[in-house]
Formats: sequence, C-alpha cells, structure tokens
Amino acid sequence: MITGGSKIRVAAIQMVSAPEVAANLEAAGRLIAEAAAAGAQLVALPEYFCILGRHETDKVKVREVEGAGPIQDFLADAASRNRVWLVGGTIPLSSSNEKKVRNACLVFDAEGRRVARYDKIHLFGLDLAGNNFDEARTIEPGSRPVALDTPFGRIGLSVCYDVRFPELYRAAGEVDAWFVPSAFTALTGAAHWDVLMRARAIENQCYLIAPAQGGLHPNGRRTWGHSMVVDPWGEVLACRAEGEGVVLAELDAARLAEVRQSLPALQHRTL
Repeated sequence: MITGGSKIRVAAIQMVSAPEVAANLEAAGRLIAEAAAAGAQLVALPEYFCILGRHETDKVKVREVEGAGPIQDFLADAASRNRVWLVGGTIPLSSSNEKKVRNACLVFDAEGRRVARYDKIHLFGLDLAGNNFDEARTIEPGSRPVALDTPFGRIGLSVCYDVRFPELYRAAGEVDAWFVPSAFTALTGAAHWDVLMRARAIENQCYLIAPAQGGLHPNGRRTWGHSMVVDPWGEVLACRAEGEGVVLAELDAARLAEVRQSLPALQHRTL
C-alpha cells in the first residue's frame, strides 16, 4: 500500500525527443527540475526520452553497457540533484546481439542509486496505413516482469506496447502504481491509448502513470502524447495532449484503499 504519507505527488514528463542525445538530456533535465520544484517526489520520463533517431539503428549506435555511460550518469545525477525517485523512461543498453539493444527502464532513488531495471518484453510491430514498425529488428526482448517496493508503495514497470498484454500486469502480483513510459504512434494512440491505460488501472485497482512522447519529431514521426495519470477507478486525474511538459497528480493511499475495499475484485480472482 502507498506509504510515506497519505498522498504522494507524481510527475509524468512528456517530451518530443530528437535524434541528438545531448539536446534530449538537456530537455529532460529541465523538465525533471520543473517537476521537483512543483513538489513531485516520484518522476517518470517517456520511452526513449534520450533518442528518437532518424533511423531505427541510431539507438544501437548510442547503446551503453549496464552501469556505465552518459545517459545512465545523467539519470543518477538528476535523481540525486533533485531529490526525487526517477523512473528513467527507457534507454538503449547492450544486448547479446551486437546489432540490437535492450529497451531498458531504469529506476533511481533520491540518492541517485539504481534500484531496478526492466527490459521491455513485448516488441511493437505495425503495418497499417503507411505506418510500418518492427522493433524486433533492433531490440532484444526482456523476459520477466519487474515490481519493487519503494517509500511510496509497490510500483511496477512496463513499457508502451506492454500495455496491450494484461497478463504481464497480473504476473507481478498486487501493485499500487504501474508505470508505462511510452512512444505510441499517433495512429494507434488515437484509437487505443485512453482505453488501454484506463483498463489496466481499473482491472488491477491501481494507479497508472504513463509519460509519453507527444508531437511531431525531427525524424518525421508523430507520437500521440496524452501523458496521463489514472486512478484505481479509471478516472484520468491529469493529462497533456501534445508538446513537452509536466503532468502532475497525487497518489492517494485512502483512495486506493477505498476502491479495493468497496469492490474487492483482486480478492475475487480465481485464476
């Protein structure tokens, strides 16, 4: 259950990332500081906040070895400098295949220590209306769900396309808040984003925090945005449609308990 006080302020950061890592880190640093100044104790960046390249192989060129590299150094420093827990969106880490990366979500505590890593399990593929994606060409999938205990309760990690697979969320057990850093396409986002995010929050009776890429990127790709925080009843507490910015909301222990007690669906599970 959410601890550390009855309410925790969380921030979902929305970005419109470019192909240049340095520019993206500068933007992310500014937005993390803005979130911290607004009282956020738990901050989350979007998927591939550090690079949306002109080619799918660009992320392979800037991959880092686990535990070392400028992107990981940035995340650790941003967490400690701003005294926040930071869910670092995703970054490209080395894999067993030199032509691919792991799409890894790293979590840092307020001291700048890395406390968790989740590698995206489900790899996006789409061939519709001129939109063609095949993440499996450049990404090696992860294999296990990740949830961890924090001062703010138990949080779960997932990434973008994972949200279409409800069994991942149930496999992690009871979680107070799920994170879904994303870069949804405008096409699939317009059709499915809102209903998928709300459904995962409702069925797991948890908060859901979805920081996203949102806008027209220099590589010509348009992402859906609509970074949001959803409560355990499926109510959207805060949302930003497009453009970079900070989405703030509160995780309320009393609200979480109220939903779970009044409709004890988690206790009624039989499978």
